[in-house]
Amino acid sequence: MHHLHSTCRLYCIVIAGSLFLSGCGLSYYWQAATGHLQLMRQAVPVAEVIANPKTPPGLRDKLVVATAVVAFAHQHLLLPDNGSYASFADLGRPAAVWNVVAAPPLSLEPRTWCFPVAGCVSYRGYFARDSADAFAAGPRAAGDDVFVAGVAAYSTLGRFADPLLNTMLGEEDYRLAGTIFHELAHQRIYLRDDSQFNEGFASFVAAQGIRRWLLQRGDERAFCRYRLERRRQRQVLDLLGVIRRALGDVYELDSPDAARLKAKAELLATLEPAYQRLKASWAGPPDFDHWFATPFNNARLAAIATYEHDVAAFATLFARSGGDFGRFYQRAGELAALSASERQIRLDALRKAPSRDESGGEVDCP
Repeated sequence: MHHLHSTCRLYCIVIAGSLFLSGCGLSYYWQAATGHLQLMRQAVPVAEVIANPKTPPGLRDKLVVATAVVAFAHQHLLLPDNGSYASFADLGRPAAVWNVVAAPPLSLEPRTWCFPVAGCVSYRGYFARDSADAFAAGPRAAGDDVFVAGVAAYSTLGRFADPLLNTMLGEEDYRLAGTIFHELAHQRIYLRDDSQFNEGFASFVAAQGIRRWLLQRGDERAFCRYRLERRRQRQVLDLLGVIRRALGDVYELDSPDAARLKAKAELLATLEPAYQRLKASWAGPPDFDHWFATPFNNARLAAIATYEHDVAAFATLFARSGGDFGRFYQRAGELAALSASERQIRLDALRKAPSRDESGGEVDCP
């Protein structure tokens, strides 16, 4: 899976609000609270796991890397230091939680669900896959496009000391770093009722953090692979953006639903061939075949847009902040304080402004 977002795994679910039970939807809040507390009970101090001679070498190595990443996040990215990621929990499952995203059949706007503290978000999370699937059956039966995604990590927004999870440790070290940076960024700035702002901000911080972390390590091979992956990821996102815009035009037509649904199906059918043509221009891996292993629908496209739409705007804001994280966070906080309409106007202007590639760098990659 790729670190900034994935079409089969989202980055985080804000579950803090679910820990405060209410009379409405009590069973949902109960599974969220009990699932989180069970996870916290499994947490063991990272230092103890590293020192334990029975710890598998591969796990020990990952936890050593994670410890260094957390220290880097505090010192160089000015991200919160509140005890998060100082403990480790092995959940014995492939995902921390499962998110459900839903969107109407003729709209790219995701459904939202509202919770105490966390506000309204464009996904609904469950600690068990069967519970997520059971909930997803409802909007699917009502005609919505639905997407169920396993999530590697989530944030309690600093209300608890979030542990490292086994689900975060797979794949390349820089993806582990990106996960930690992303989740700590949510603890730095989180705006109620605006998933797109929150995920765009955290995704940008993660990308910039990975870049700086790899450069500090002097790992030129990993840095060049990361740059290549990011470059190709943007090409795929551009391809998906073309389809999104075309679908948006179709959905706005004053035509019968059946005609618009037919046009939707025809547009979505062009994605796989378009990706194969793009892939043919690449000289070997990395590729994004796993993104296309599951059919796209409005919900998947909405989920991707939630994470990526505002990343370019934050890249411009960072450049205008002189690459200084403290100044960048101050300006991002000023954006968060605006009304929703004014904030969107400002973000749209930032996104359209020219900005240098945030994943570029000082290494001369082939």
